Formats: sequence, structure tokens, C-alpha cells
Amino acid sequence: MNLTGFLIYLKHHVPFIWKMVEVLNAFLFRLLYGKRIRQVSDEVIARADLPGYVFRRLVKNDLPELERLLGSQPAARVAFFKPHGFCRKSLETVYANPAFLMMGVFDGSRLAGYFFLRCFWNKKCFVGRLVDAPYEGKGLGRAMNGILYPIAWQMGFRCLSTISKNNRDVMRSHAGNPAMRVVKELTGGYMLVEFVQMIKQENETHDTRQEISVTV
Repeated sequence: MNLTGFLIYLKHHVPFIWKMVEVLNAFLFRLLYGKRIRQVSDEVIARADLPGYVFRRLVKNDLPELERLLGSQPAARVAFFKPHGFCRKSLETVYANPAFLMMGVFDGSRLAGYFFLRCFWNKKCFVGRLVDAPYEGKGLGRAMNGILYPIAWQMGFRCLSTISKNNRDVMRSHAGNPAMRVVKELTGGYMLVEFVQMIKQENETHDTRQEISVTV
């Protein structure tokens, strides 16, 4: 079992050890990357352009609205979305973790979507997102991915996620995504996937340019 698989196992099976790992990781991440990830995330978010919506890092005063968003979701909708607890205490704990970058997309004062990077000091991060049902089909998920992936790549981090094969909506949204590759099969019907930069060779100039591929 590699380090990533071991961490996933701890999170799901040995929660008290996982909490110790998170404390140590938070300390190391703040020391090594804390300032840099704030700078990079602000630069990438500033490039987001979806008329009518505002993308930004969450601040502490946003936590009540995040609690509302998460708590209003039907159980079936968040059956595969469990990055942390949804109560205020859990959200405050996550918010205080420098290795957990919480971001949101706002329609006025309403939080329409939540997305995040859970980062590790060994230059790996896991991405996740949730779009509120009334805002589906408006391009929010695509725009979120267009922020998450570049932040990870500019930081020089591997951009990872765990996906359940039983999560039909996510499996469908990632179908044909050229940026996604399956790293390994996990227990319980999950896959560990990585989102990688697509590099296109220009035959005439021999230059390379990045193609940022995002999913719906």
C-alpha cells in the first residue's frame, strides 16, 4: 500500500489516528506552502469568468451559509460527498486547517456551490465540489474545476480524487475527460483518479502549451 492509499485507509477506518495525521500535516503544510497557496489561489480565482457569479476563498463569516447549503441537501445527493462534517463545529475545524482550501461560488449573498482542495505536505491534494441543485446545468461545476485543477498544477501538486463507481452522476460527468486517468482501484467500489495537464505539441514551432481540460 502506497502513502496515498494508507492515508485514505486511515481516514475511513482509523479516525483517531487520522486526526493526528491532519494536525501534523497542517503544521508542515503551513510551514512549507501556506503563503504560496494563498497567492496562487487568489491569482487563479481572479481569472474565473462566469457572468452573474462571484468565485472566492471562503472567510469565517461564510460558514453559516456553507452550513445552510450542506444541511439543505437531500441525503441521497450527498451520499458520496463526505469530505468533513456538515455542522458548524466541524466546518470551523476544517476552516482553521491551513491545508484545507475552502472556496465558494456566490449568486449575490447565496452560496450556490462549494469546492475545495485538501492538501498534503508531500505535494498531493484531493479536490471536491458540490453544486446546489437549483444551479445545476449553469456551468458552475466546469468553472470550479477550472479553478481547482490549475491551483494544484501551479503549486506543483498531484491533483487527485476518489470516485465511487456507484456515483452515476460523477461517473457520467467525467466520462471522456482527457485530463482524468485512473491511478488504482480501491476497496468498496472506489477509484483513485488523477487530473493531469494536457500538453499539446505544436509541430511547426516545437513549442508546448498547456490545455486545461475541465469537466461539466
